[in-house]
Amino acid sequence: MDDNLNFSSNALIVLKKRYLSKDENGQPQETPREMLERVAEAIALTERRYGAKKDKVEEIKKQFFETMANLEFVPNSPTLMNAGKDLGQLSACFVVPIEDSMESIFDAIKATALIHKTGGGTGFSFSRLRSKNSVVKSTGGVASGPVSFMKVFDAATQAVKQGGTRRGANMGILRVDHPDVLEFIKCKETEGDISNFNISIAITNEFMEQVLKGGEYDLIDPRTKEIICRQNAREVFDLIALYAHRNGEPGIVFIDRINEANPTPHLGNIESTNPCGEQPLLPFESCNLGSVNLTRCIQEAAGAFSVDWDKLDRVTRVAVRFLDNVIDTNKFPLEEIKENTLRTRKIGLGIMGWATMLGFMGIPYDGDESIVLGKKIMSFIYSSAKEESVALAKERGLFPSWKGSIWEARNIKIRNATLTTVAPTGTISIIAGPTSSGIEPNFSLCYFRNVLDGEKLLEVDPAFEYVMKKEGCYTPEIMKRIASGESIQTMKEIPEKIKKVFKTAMEISSFWHIKHQAAFQEYTDNAVSKTINLPNCATVEDVKETYLLSYKLGCKGITVYRDGSRSVQVLTVDKKKEDKKEIKADNKQVYSIAFPRPRPEVILGTTTKVTTGCGNLYVTINHGQDGEFFEVFTQMGKAGGCAASQLEAIGRLISLALRGGIDMKVVIEQLKGIRCPSPSWTSGKKIFSCADAIARVLEKRAIDQKEEVSVEAMVEQPGEETVSVAKSINNDLIAIVGVCAECGFALRHQEGCLICDACGYSKC
Repeated sequence: MDDNLNFSSNALIVLKKRYLSKDENGQPQETPREMLERVAEAIALTERRYGAKKDKVEEIKKQFFETMANLEFVPNSPTLMNAGKDLGQLSACFVVPIEDSMESIFDAIKATALIHKTGGGTGFSFSRLRSKNSVVKSTGGVASGPVSFMKVFDAATQAVKQGGTRRGANMGILRVDHPDVLEFIKCKETEGDISNFNISIAITNEFMEQVLKGGEYDLIDPRTKEIICRQNAREVFDLIALYAHRNGEPGIVFIDRINEANPTPHLGNIESTNPCGEQPLLPFESCNLGSVNLTRCIQEAAGAFSVDWDKLDRVTRVAVRFLDNVIDTNKFPLEEIKENTLRTRKIGLGIMGWATMLGFMGIPYDGDESIVLGKKIMSFIYSSAKEESVALAKERGLFPSWKGSIWEARNIKIRNATLTTVAPTGTISIIAGPTSSGIEPNFSLCYFRNVLDGEKLLEVDPAFEYVMKKEGCYTPEIMKRIASGESIQTMKEIPEKIKKVFKTAMEISSFWHIKHQAAFQEYTDNAVSKTINLPNCATVEDVKETYLLSYKLGCKGITVYRDGSRSVQVLTVDKKKEDKKEIKADNKQVYSIAFPRPRPEVILGTTTKVTTGCGNLYVTINHGQDGEFFEVFTQMGKAGGCAASQLEAIGRLISLALRGGIDMKVVIEQLKGIRCPSPSWTSGKKIFSCADAIARVLEKRAIDQKEEVSVEAMVEQPGEETVSVAKSINNDLIAIVGVCAECGFALRHQEGCLICDACGYSKC
């Protein structure tokens, strides 16, 4: 008996790290087979509640196990991790309400901590909070506003490790008609701020109408419901696009469109979604998700692949029953969540492996044929899911809030208020793989994946590997070239018909990304998680066009990501210099400066005296012949010991950064505002610490040289080359959002999350 079943080498690593039960020493104490048996048994036992006999329970348990073991369907991570255990929290998505009171705010923080502890992600609408500087009548003070409180939630999230497996993920939403909307749009301007949140603006139909007309719209006080002022809609729209162009946030949710599809409007309006935006929920609702693996739902005949509709129908029906059982099996973190989840019984069945399926079938992602097939498949899944839910309603009863729902209006007696959701599937697509994630195109066709003890495994998209071998093009050397960074679009050895089918995410225009999202949304009653990839050269106008197209095509929300827009770690390197070094590792090309620029014998500079709470600080800044800042020396009066050594260390590190090509504004941003117990006042300005004083001197010297200093992306100068520390496997700039904390592989940005392709680590 094979305890590893059909799981790939990389899937086994992910399972051992995150999913298999562990002993007190953190060592796995179950095999992958035993994990699936644990999950299948726990979920099947729910059948007893509805009168199933032992034989029936065993039969359904076998169905659940085989469907997962054959990698045809995989439930969301909390179900795999917690089913059959004491914790027993099985849902992925939660929405926690926040009312305009201190009690509600901190009750929500407590609820969030409990949810994150059990492995769930949370969404919030901050739209009910009064605006910044509003008068608080009970105290006579002023309100700090939604952004300020969102930072409190962010800090609380940072302190809670999510189920011992990942940091908690949050979605923060603010309505576009809230008086603080401009502050909210800019709140993640500095990378690293509010890092445990994705943020989105809730866009109304009225706002979009005024954007198209060039008119104004009302900003409304959430407490009094009075109109505060009117704002130019197009200017706000432009600002959203500008900041999304800079770093991918904020996203947009079309909140009126979401509520038009609200299945239970009599229970209230939907105000927020889960962290990746695909699951709109009412306050204190949760939803459990799972995905059908389309790669396992194809069949081959005479060398051609087609959809296996019978298998797709069977897997969909098993998955719907499984997810409905999860609701009853679940141990909810809060009584309010249990109550609200049980009254609507929402489930979210989605798909993964879409791009891999297209590859096997020889259909390009960027073409009308894929759009037609996508609609056909999602329509089929939705129809099968609805039929199964109707059958479950006859067997078990309607969802309790059926009366007054859109299902009553249609006279459809159904078990679940919602059925379908297209989720990101970042980690579970690795478990079910190799296969592509959600409905995304392949980010790459080949990877070097970390296995054990530094060993690297070449992993290839199965459809690409099949076609390359079929056409006689497959060689280990070509695969290694692709995995090391070469795009197949530039390789003469690969036929054009293969190049046409196997384009990667950054080689496909945003138009086709949006077309796919809209196609699947048509038959998804929740929402679709999708990253609209834009090239690094895309403009703010391009971002605005994607927003307008997504609105016109019926999407419920949109997230854009311009390649390389989160490049904090950027090096500016003179092409003529030979001190650039290339190191090939895994599926990325790492560029680094081998040595900082050498110091000339004579160098010019200035020394500035600053009075700090610790004494007089002298900051010397030297610059090279080209006028660029080169090095920094610091001295604190006659201080010695620890203070002197720390100041020397700061100076050396700043000098190393400047000589290594790091832009000075990045250095200033890191030092400015650091506080110590002994602040001081100099020239009417408060100096918080010695580090803050150094930053202010650097900033003043930069202004003196008429050099703009702000914490923004660097502008490429003539004769210079701006490169990220890591390049994608298609030679496009990756968003430098750091490296994986577990394996050191480069993280990439997808669907509002950071994804490690090497080990499955994810952070939303």
